[in-house]
Amino acid sequence: MRDMLERGTMSDQLLTISGLSAGTEDKPILHDISLSVGAGETHVLMGPNGAGKSTLGHVIMGDPIYQVSSGSITFDGADVTELGPDKRSLAGIFLSYQAPVEVPGVPLYSFLRTICQMRPELKTTARKFRTRVGEIAEQLDINQNFLTRELNVGFSGGEKKKIEMMQLLLLRPKLAILDETDSGLDVDALSIVSRGIEAYRQECDGALLMITHNTRILERLTVDRTHVMVRGNLVAEGPASLIDDIDAHGFARFEEALAQKAEA
Repeated sequence: MRDMLERGTMSDQLLTISGLSAGTEDKPILHDISLSVGAGETHVLMGPNGAGKSTLGHVIMGDPIYQVSSGSITFDGADVTELGPDKRSLAGIFLSYQAPVEVPGVPLYSFLRTICQMRPELKTTARKFRTRVGEIAEQLDINQNFLTRELNVGFSGGEKKKIEMMQLLLLRPKLAILDETDSGLDVDALSIVSRGIEAYRQECDGALLMITHNTRILERLTVDRTHVMVRGNLVAEGPASLIDDIDAHGFARFEEALAQKAEA
């Protein structure tokens, strides 16, 4: 039995998406999405491949590849619909990628130091920063030799995901959007990444939006709300128990219901 008990009361809304439609220049992808995540809550966004889940994560983060055609995104009381990803990051939004990019020529440690120095509340002495990085590296079973290597260059998929968990624990965002974080991980790497997510929830008390079609990574989390997306539409919302139902029966009924609605 998963540890997925619903919390008794909903927290103040941290993220509110209202009537959001978005896509690329030549292709609409998201259709009239409305979704709210309370401070400190854990939400799960599920759906089949190609449903638009990752697109929603990128739109929340302000990825310039996507354009918002209608609706709004409010974060921590401010409308961020028109803000760039840098300002959204400084406001406290974090997005982990399915496939983190390699950045040749930029040592991992220098990258971590730079992104933390950009956040006034995270500025600290070089000595304290080294100590904190060392603690997180040990927590996530990251060899400290990695800190002198170029960011993600030659790293395995599991190593890249561990580095993203390191960034998560260093930056302590108010909202972490984790996009298919379990993709391609073996059992050991998945356990370590799950440990990082659990540490974020305990140490930072931040909100989580988990984007996935696989329920393995959810087994250690207490989930407040589950959302289902099909073909760019939010088609269902429910408690944590909806995850077990999807695990047993899949997404077919949601796809059929959307098709019937379109035909009506």
